[in-house]
Amino acid sequence: MNQHFDATPVVDKSAFEFNKASRYSGALTRKTYAIILAGGRGARLHQLTDWRAKPAIQFGGKLRIIDFTLSNCVNSGVRRIGVATQYMAHSLIHHIQRSWNFLGDQFDEFVEVLPSQPHVLGGGYSGTANAVFQNLKHIGQTEPEYVLVLGGDHIYKMDYSQMIADHVMKGADATVACIEVPIASAKAFGVMSVSDQWQITDFNEKPLHPKPLPSNDQNALVSMGIYVFNANFLYDVLKHDDDDRKSNHDFGKDIIPKLVKNNRVYAHRFIDSCVNMVGEEPYWRDVGTVDAYWEANMDLVKVTPDLNLYDDDWPIRTHQSQLPPAKFNFNFDNLRGHAMDSMISGGCIISGATIERSLLSLKVRVGKYSLIQDSVILPHVEIGENVTLNRVIVDVHCKIPDNFKAGLNPDIDKQQFHVTPQGVTLITPEMLGQTIHLIR
Repeated sequence: MNQHFDATPVVDKSAFEFNKASRYSGALTRKTYAIILAGGRGARLHQLTDWRAKPAIQFGGKLRIIDFTLSNCVNSGVRRIGVATQYMAHSLIHHIQRSWNFLGDQFDEFVEVLPSQPHVLGGGYSGTANAVFQNLKHIGQTEPEYVLVLGGDHIYKMDYSQMIADHVMKGADATVACIEVPIASAKAFGVMSVSDQWQITDFNEKPLHPKPLPSNDQNALVSMGIYVFNANFLYDVLKHDDDDRKSNHDFGKDIIPKLVKNNRVYAHRFIDSCVNMVGEEPYWRDVGTVDAYWEANMDLVKVTPDLNLYDDDWPIRTHQSQLPPAKFNFNFDNLRGHAMDSMISGGCIISGATIERSLLSLKVRVGKYSLIQDSVILPHVEIGENVTLNRVIVDVHCKIPDNFKAGLNPDIDKQQFHVTPQGVTLITPEMLGQTIHLIR
């Protein structure tokens, strides 16, 4: 029996278009240099930043805050990265050297530290734009076509290649990533208005009365502090800004408000490049206060976490400490080491203690009969026996004595510790009268 077989290949047009788009965005990311602005203290985090810059603070058990921005770069294909440091940079530099030295220089891929130079150009970095300006010569040596300017102190997962492609397709001089936030929160950000084509028509940094969205008077459109510039355009803009003695040399205060008047500056919606979605909302957190930092960590311990750290397609990379698995000791009716709705990191030992809705970082020890609830415990903390902690953040290297209690009475806690407006108690070694001489 004769059979006719159609030898015409079946073409999956959707897959072809996807691969074509991927190759296009990949070509753009290879022409991009990313500079991460990681020099700020983050004063609203109080004692958490006494000894380290905000991007170096531990988060999520084994990560640092800056790991999110760096991972976004690497996962997006942007692999020429400079990290501009300034305030208390030792811990941050130490982390980058240990965690981010795997890129191959022979392939023109690198993560390098760009410390401020106090002896040149009038001192250290005087603003976000000045931090980039002081490194223009260094950036120019890599001959990029696009410069991606990022902050190192937010928690989110984003494919920067989509933003860069959007920037190029619109023929923009500059592009600003944006997200909708409630009007009450918008006062802390740069608030923008856009045309139907998403060209920015107005930009105000931290206005007292934010302008709401025309489609939703409860929300405003704000800047995420993420920018894409055509490289030569950025060089000219920053050189002009440096000559302006009235300028604060800041992207939000000076650069972007001026550019929107006479240049092609577009907004890029975060929802179009967000990797992690909560329902229909993109996940992005500014952990600039102790309360916000605590809340973002608590997001991780929910049964269905708001931020997915278990995504193999978009891993958040960090230094992999050589530690044994977490260990739980004892199994008696009145003495059982166990944890519920919690994240317990490597090297932890829970000896007859109860952990509920909490996050324990690397090498935490918890003694018998202790109860830890709704708390964030940073690395190398030793918690004694019969301790009760509720809604507490315990900083690195604290030694909590037996029978200690915190988070139960804010008035008592305030006598020795920092208590936030939402009732979260922050405990550091200094508050406990302990002196630490180790890298934090």
